[in-house]
Amino acid sequence: MKKIIPTFQTDKEAEDFVDTADLTEYDLSGGQVVKFELKPKDRSVNLRLPESLLDAVRAQANKQGIPYQRFIRLALEQALQHTKS
Repeated sequence: MKKIIPTFQTDKEAEDFVDTADLTEYDLSGGQVVKFELKPKDRSVNLRLPESLLDAVRAQANKQGIPYQRFIRLALEQALQHTKS
């Protein structure tokens, strides 16, 4: 049986763990894919939406644990990726 990854209090603790641990000994099945936003946001957009749509966007973003504006940005990126196919 594989080991459970411990909980860390700081980024430093997590970094030290990853640097020294043999991760093949640990159960990584509960991991999540995380997307980091590294590109600077240099433009602003003003968008008028029906209140019900904005409420639904905020609720969905809250379920995912991200700010609603990031949720909108990710939804736009995903829509554009699907149109490229």
